[in-house]
Amino acid sequence: MLTYFNDIMNTCEESLNSLDVKQFERLIDHCIKCIDNGGKIVASGLGKNVPICEKFVGTMNSLGMDARFLHTNTAVHGDLGMVGKNDIVLLLSKSGNTVESVMLASYLLDRGTETWLLSFSKESKLIPILKEHIILDLKNEGDEWDIVPNNSTTVYLILLQGLAMQIAKKRGVTLDDFKVNHPGGGIGAKLRGEKI
Repeated sequence: MLTYFNDIMNTCEESLNSLDVKQFERLIDHCIKCIDNGGKIVASGLGKNVPICEKFVGTMNSLGMDARFLHTNTAVHGDLGMVGKNDIVLLLSKSGNTVESVMLASYLLDRGTETWLLSFSKESKLIPILKEHIILDLKNEGDEWDIVPNNSTTVYLILLQGLAMQIAKKRGVTLDDFKVNHPGGGIGAKLRGEKI
């Protein structure tokens, strides 16, 4: 069992080490500019990427920075209304080929909304549509069929949490800022100095 866990960790580490750091820092800077100008960061995904996007949004909101989740499928059924011209959309798509993702990307392009593709495919239908990309290598998903969303979602989670924390750090978000937004639970009690 430990061998399995170690293989998973090694695969995720290799994937994250393939990150184009300069491009990631560019994304951080663009997100900061977006938020400073009153825009918001919108994370969009399908399937198992949905809770990953929601975790990112929750982290951003708890740090006092506006972020929303946009389901890639329901976007074209009216939810596109949440996206403004000054926002940034992070579009998660492992293959970069899903019909819903390609359709959404086209509509966002028409709106003039800055959209970044986060993917594991260097050759996909979304590459020529969206000029901004974060493309990572991924050796496998870690299951016996190499098809279950496992390693890809883990890498997305680490990447997006890293993005949120770096945006917060560069914008000078303080513990007091976080405290205001997180009064409940064990964290809230700890921040008030209560024993838990």
